[in-house]
Amino acid sequence: MAVALIIGASRGIGHELARQYLRDGWRVIATARKATDCAELAALGAETHVLDVNNVEAVAGLGWKLDGEHVDVAILNAGVYGPRHDGFPVQADFDQVMHTNVLAAMRLLPVIAPLVAAAGGKLAVMSSRMGSLSERNSPAGSLYRASKAALNSVLVDTALAFGAQGATCVALHPGWVRTDMGGAGADLDPADSASGIRATLAALPASPRPVFVAYDGQPIGW
Repeated sequence: MAVALIIGASRGIGHELARQYLRDGWRVIATARKATDCAELAALGAETHVLDVNNVEAVAGLGWKLDGEHVDVAILNAGVYGPRHDGFPVQADFDQVMHTNVLAAMRLLPVIAPLVAAAGGKLAVMSSRMGSLSERNSPAGSLYRASKAALNSVLVDTALAFGAQGATCVALHPGWVRTDMGGAGADLDPADSASGIRATLAALPASPRPVFVAYDGQPIGW
């Protein structure tokens, strides 16, 4: 049975990814910050772990719990947008965004990557086209953009460390999705984004080099 690991599956795209993989017969390991969200995921059939990605002890504990697993698809979905205004960032906003979007990845990816490499699988982070340096055409959301550019850098380093061992590393742009982050006026339903992400990951050939793609498979410049 194929195995999917979804980090941050309580709602939105992460929850929909878990639901779709379960529907198609995969074994799904899912994490959420709250026990109540884990209970809901468990009711769908997922194996769940309570995880605050900003808690270093919890991250280490997850590594211990998953030791020996072979994971075909792992998706690090947990993330925050931060303040909607631009300009002078306050320390608390910077810390929240960078800790959740970047530091958590620096801690989690080395834990997850060996499990994916063992299966010759796909290791994906939920990035954003807003993190692209070469395709950037607006300064809006500068803190979020900086965090996603840094996340992409962490993914590239992960590919250098684990790509040759069998993990195909992928930075994903999910599209503009109708979630708490994307808002009600966004283009995509979470089901469509999740379906596209799954198809794109399934179609990607194994590679030691990282790739940056949209949910529909379109390449994005780093």
